[in-house]
Amino acid sequence: MRKISFIFLITFFISAVVWTASSEAARIKDLVNVNGVRANKMIGFGLVIGLANTGDQAINVFFSIQTMFNLLQKLGVTVPEDRINQLQFRNAATVMVTTELPPFARQGDRIDVVVSSLGDSRSLQGGTLLMTPLKGADSITYAIAQGPVSIGGFSVQGLSQGVQKNHPNVGRIVGGAIVEKELPDFFNSKKEISLSLKNTDFTTGSRIAKAINFKMKDVFAEPIDGRTIRVKVPKFYINNVSGFVTKIETLEVEPDSVAKVIIDERTGTVVMGEKVRISTVAVAHGNLFVQITETPEVSQPAPLSGGQTAIVPRTDITVEEEEERLLIVPKGVGIGEVVNALNAIGVTPRDLIAILQAIKASGSLHAELEII
Repeated sequence: MRKISFIFLITFFISAVVWTASSEAARIKDLVNVNGVRANKMIGFGLVIGLANTGDQAINVFFSIQTMFNLLQKLGVTVPEDRINQLQFRNAATVMVTTELPPFARQGDRIDVVVSSLGDSRSLQGGTLLMTPLKGADSITYAIAQGPVSIGGFSVQGLSQGVQKNHPNVGRIVGGAIVEKELPDFFNSKKEISLSLKNTDFTTGSRIAKAINFKMKDVFAEPIDGRTIRVKVPKFYINNVSGFVTKIETLEVEPDSVAKVIIDERTGTVVMGEKVRISTVAVAHGNLFVQITETPEVSQPAPLSGGQTAIVPRTDITVEEEEERLLIVPKGVGIGEVVNALNAIGVTPRDLIAILQAIKASGSLHAELEII
C-alpha cells in the first residue's frame, strides 16, 4: 500500500511539473512570422455620393469639382468648361480608400475597406462609395471597391449646436472590395523557409530550432541570428510546404524574455517582468505635503474716517511630513517580493516610478528600464 502511494505521489509530482512547464509554453505560430507571408497595403482615391448636404464645399475643395467633372465626362455627360466653377456638389465628398491585400488572396475574394474624408465634408453618413481602383506600392490595381459606407454613428447639426456620435468622417465597408489581381505565389515550391521571431531573442530562437528538429527526428532547423530561424523543407513535404508549416507551427516552446520594467509616467503605470531582480538595497520613503490657502479679507474703515475699503490678502501655509520608512530589499528577490516589499512602505504607483529610477541609477536593478 505504501509502495502504491509512493508511486502515485511521484506520478502526481511529474504530472504537475509537466503541466507547469506546458502552461508557460506558447505555440511557434504565436512567436514567429513566416517570411514572405504578409499582407500588402493598398490605397485609392474615390468619391462618396448620396450625402445629406454634408459633402465637400466646392469653394474650398477645388479637386472635388475636378473629380466630379472627370467622372461625368467618363459617363458621357457633357459639361461646358466655362460652367465648371459653378458646379456645387454638397451631396458628394472626395475620400481616400485604404485596405490590405491578405496573403494568398485569390481573385474574387472580398476584403474590408476604410473610407476617410479628404476634403471638408462634415459627415459621410448615408453615403455610397463609387467604384474605386485600389493600387499597391507598384501602382498596379489589385482590387476594386464600391458600396454603402457605414460610420457606426451619426452627426446632427442645428443652428446653434449639434450632436455627434463617433467620428462621422471615417467609415467602413465590410467586404466592400473585390480582389481582381492575384500576387504570384511560389510558397509551396520552396525548399526552405525562414521563421522571423516577433521579439528578438537568441534563446527563444534556439529553443524553436530544437523543438522542430526533435519533432522531425532530424536536423532541419538552425538559428541564423537572434531573430531568424532557417528551416529546410523535408523531402516528404516537397511541393507541400503548407502541410509542413502546419505540422511545426503548433509545436509548443517556452519563450525566454529580457528582464524589463516598463514605466508610463503619464498614467502612473508600472509593468515588471518575472525575471526582474534587485540586489541588496535600502529604500527610504517619505512624503512632504505643503498646502497654501489664500483667504482675502475686506478691510472696512470706520464711518466718516476718510478711509477707503480695501482687500487685504491673507495666506495660510500648512506643512505636513509623513513618517519616513526605511526598508532593506534583500539580494536576488523576484518580482513578487519586490512588489510586496515596496507595498509594505506604502508606495503609490507614481512613488514606485521614482523609486525604481533611483534603484536603477544605483546599479541595484538588474533589468532594462524603459520609459514610454
